[in-house]
Amino acid sequence: MATPPNHFSLPPLILASASPRRLSLLTEAGVACVVVPSDHPEEALPNETVEGRVARLAREKGEAVAAGYPGRWVVAGDTVVALGDRILGKPTSPADARRMLAQLSGHTHRVVGGLAVGRDGMWQVGVETTAVRFRWLRPDEIGAYVAGGEPLDKAGAYAVQGEGRRLVAGWEGSFTNIIGLCIPLLRRLFADAGAPYRITPRPRA
Repeated sequence: MATPPNHFSLPPLILASASPRRLSLLTEAGVACVVVPSDHPEEALPNETVEGRVARLAREKGEAVAAGYPGRWVVAGDTVVALGDRILGKPTSPADARRMLAQLSGHTHRVVGGLAVGRDGMWQVGVETTAVRFRWLRPDEIGAYVAGGEPLDKAGAYAVQGEGRRLVAGWEGSFTNIIGLCIPLLRRLFADAGAPYRITPRPRA
């Protein structure tokens, strides 16, 4: 009878991202990984849908890193905040963060996350969308949140896992997708790709 592979003897998964939030989610999920950031440009293509963009960029980021690590499993992601047809990136200044939050106030937006898992040119790619509903925010609430500094390096100018949770009235879909790496989607991609990693997440996926 064959001996099952030892999960703990696996080489660490390569995370093609510098995001500390993605690293934290993988660590919480029990997946050992090493960070190898991708410097692949994140430009949109003409007439590209939001879903198509995040799927393409996730794969391209993964491919860019995997080229230097033959035989190693790589995971890469791309996440955007979309309000209607507009994509809200990271704010360029406190004033820009206040503008974004004022646009999100009282409305429902989408967090669209693409993930790619693969090695040696074989990839599985998926997209997850979470609908997030903001409370109506007073200008002083927005100002106080921005003054704390949390929004300045976050897409859409908020962090649902931090103080930004106070701005959110609710969501439909994956909570970890809002943070930047959808754990249920990653589990499915591991299975589809035949990647030998196992996820044991906290109950907040």
